[in-house]
Parts: sequence; structure tokens; C-alpha cells
Amino acid sequence: MSKLSVIFEDSNLLVVNKPSGVVVNNSDTTAHTTTLQDMVASYLHVPSNPTRLITQRKEGEWENPEDAFVNRCGIVHRLDKETSGALLVAKTLEAFIALQKEFKDRVVEKTYVALSHGKITPVQGEISVPVGRLEFNRKRFGIVAGGRESLTVYRVESYFENPKTKEILSLVTLFPKTGRTHQIRVHLQYIGHPIFGDELYAGRKIARNDRKILQRVFLHAAHISFLHPVTQKKMEFSAPLPEELETVLSQLKKQ
Repeated sequence: MSKLSVIFEDSNLLVVNKPSGVVVNNSDTTAHTTTLQDMVASYLHVPSNPTRLITQRKEGEWENPEDAFVNRCGIVHRLDKETSGALLVAKTLEAFIALQKEFKDRVVEKTYVALSHGKITPVQGEISVPVGRLEFNRKRFGIVAGGRESLTVYRVESYFENPKTKEILSLVTLFPKTGRTHQIRVHLQYIGHPIFGDELYAGRKIARNDRKILQRVFLHAAHISFLHPVTQKKMEFSAPLPEELETVLSQLKKQ
């Protein structure tokens, strides 16, 4: 089992650096793979799969916070399988409840870094569209009438040229103000600039070519800030850009 990468720890919480390629929570489809939940459980010396039967009301929801805390090993939120970066884990039920409330109240602030196809203009802006699950493909999300409110603020940091294809790529910092599933990936596709390596949203041919260079989506949760669940002191943590993403940038020509 892979070793958990801990950015910060105290008696109430962990901030961990999730690697790409690891699913966050256990489910029926992860029985034969190591999840982040397994890694957290091993680190904290608690059961990864509690023996008591818990019934979920619907996707991602539990009857009460205690059930959610136990069955998720305190993991407060999620990152997509291929997305790397900072993630919060509560070590106590009280911390779990407090941090979940911070997410609901939008107290938690997250910053992501992505490499997108094309030249994003203007260099600063926001994307606000209703997002929901697509009826024809339940694994994908998109802009749908009656979808849930979603808002992402972005800032372009640099433009690069792919020396092989001559395509312009945008390195962009993103600040999601809501937490919809696949939000950043859907938002960047919506404005015509899908993320490099995104098999779900960049298109099959584009993603196939991207994957010759990078075997994952170029999306990283680089920074997280929140109020400590006990002291209420503002906490801020960063997760460095993984080596494989730095390597891709080093192969591109900065504009």
C-alpha cells in the first residue's frame, strides 16, 4: 500500500497530498484497488471498511454525520481520480461536522492549477453556468437547464506553445466558488478550452494525443484554506505541482 503524503497534522485533522490515479473513497468498484481511504485508514489505524451496515439515502449522502464520518474515514471532500493535490481529513467527528459546514457555507477556499488547450482570453474572468449530470452518459456532467449553480473564477498565468503541434496552451489558476462534480473540467470545456489530457471532456482524438505526453489530466489542487474546526484560526496549505506536470511544462515553449 502506498504511503500517505501528509502536509499537516494535529489532533483534529490531516491535510494530505493526494496522488493522481488514486480514487478517494471506497465503493463497490474499488474492491481490488488501493483507495485514498485505505491509505488514510492505515495511517490512522482505523478500519477502512466498517463492519456495520450503513444505508445511504442517495449518492454521496448518509443518514447522519456520524455514519458519514465512520464510513469515509473522516475524508471531508473529494478530488477526481486523476486530480492530485490538497485534501482535508477530519480525525474527530466534531472536526468532520465543522469542516463539512465550512464547505457548505463556502468558507473553504480552494485553488487549482490546470493546463488548457488554446489561448484563454480574457486573462481574468469567471464562468457561471448551471451544471448537472448528462442523461446520455451518467459518468459525465455538462451545462444543463435546471442544473445546479456553479461558479469558477480564473486567472491565466502563462501561455505556452507545444513545439510539436504549434498549439497554444494556457496555464491557468482557478478558484471554484462552488463544489460541483467535475466543475472545473466542465467549465473549461464550456469556454472552448478543455484541460490537457482530459479523456472525458477534451474529445477522444485530442485526449489520445495528449496522453502520448502525459498519462493523466493536467489538474492539480494546489492550495486550500479554511478555519481550524477548534481554534477558528485561518489555516492555509499548499501542495507542490507534481513532477510529471512540471516535466510537461518544461517541454513546452513559454510565450
